[in-house]
Amino acid sequence: MQENFSLKPYNTFGVDAKAKYFIEIHNIEELKDALNFSKEKSLSLLFLGGGSNILLTKDFDGLAIKLNLKGISEENLNNNEVLVTAKAGENWHEFVMFCLSKNYGGLENLSLIPGNVGTSPMQNIGAYGTEIKDVFVNCQVLNLENQTVETFDLEKCRFGYRDSIFKQEGKGKYIIMEVTFKLTKKNHHIKTEYGAITSELQNLGIEKPTIQDVSQAVINIRQSKLPDPKQIGNAGSFFKNPTIPLAQFEALQQKFENIQGYPNGAMVKVPAGWLIEQCGWKGKQIGNVASHKLQSLVIINATGTATGKEIFDFSTEIINSVKEKFGIELEREVNII
Repeated sequence: MQENFSLKPYNTFGVDAKAKYFIEIHNIEELKDALNFSKEKSLSLLFLGGGSNILLTKDFDGLAIKLNLKGISEENLNNNEVLVTAKAGENWHEFVMFCLSKNYGGLENLSLIPGNVGTSPMQNIGAYGTEIKDVFVNCQVLNLENQTVETFDLEKCRFGYRDSIFKQEGKGKYIIMEVTFKLTKKNHHIKTEYGAITSELQNLGIEKPTIQDVSQAVINIRQSKLPDPKQIGNAGSFFKNPTIPLAQFEALQQKFENIQGYPNGAMVKVPAGWLIEQCGWKGKQIGNVASHKLQSLVIINATGTATGKEIFDFSTEIINSVKEKFGIELEREVNII
């Protein structure tokens, strides 16, 4: 247990906020000891995974727990399906690479997403036509109130777009210990129709892509568009893509002919990056904070010295300008602490 501990290395924005107490845990017994300590001291809790989806706007006056649970196990179901279970502290991209090394399909479109396995179900991470829910079987969680282990299946997690029970009524009540996925061993469903995957595969000279080829294409695309958090502090996409009623979208089309949108029944998903760029934010810097020059959806700690409050205030200005121009209110994807 450490006191007045800097969390700068534990958040991808590189914000130098301190925790009153900090501990790194490696198993469930250590976690329960930490929880008992927090109850004795009446401390609030902050669980840290890969630190890629949080913005620390101030010092944390409680106990920060770094989840370092490690391990991967496999269970063959039949000649085409396998269950793969990863502990919460496993790095997400390294886990995807492990699965691809075994030729297990299903996660290749989610390559190079920052963070750890344990946080992946929280916001139903997704990219290039794939979401966690597509291959999710269940997750084991620790009920923080009574310290019992429970299993949440697909239905119980109530996944939505960048959403789950863990961001709604279950927020702060459970901690994810491990996640199980059902993957394919040979009859893989190759998804190349989203984003720039097809054109990137053409650039690579690949006509019949394997799951490994799709992964490499995704990695190439992400590296060309998104800054590496190890070099420039960021948390990836800062805002959700808003979904608006079709009638509202059609009204906006009358005013903005080139507005982008992806219909889904009576609703239309509008790319937040496009909205932000149209408001002049792409590459714009205010003080220590900027919108990335290649992807306006990404807010960066441009100087490496930005405070969480500066980043939060910058995001508020973006929200206000998009609402003023388009009448659409962006929602932050990043958890604000």
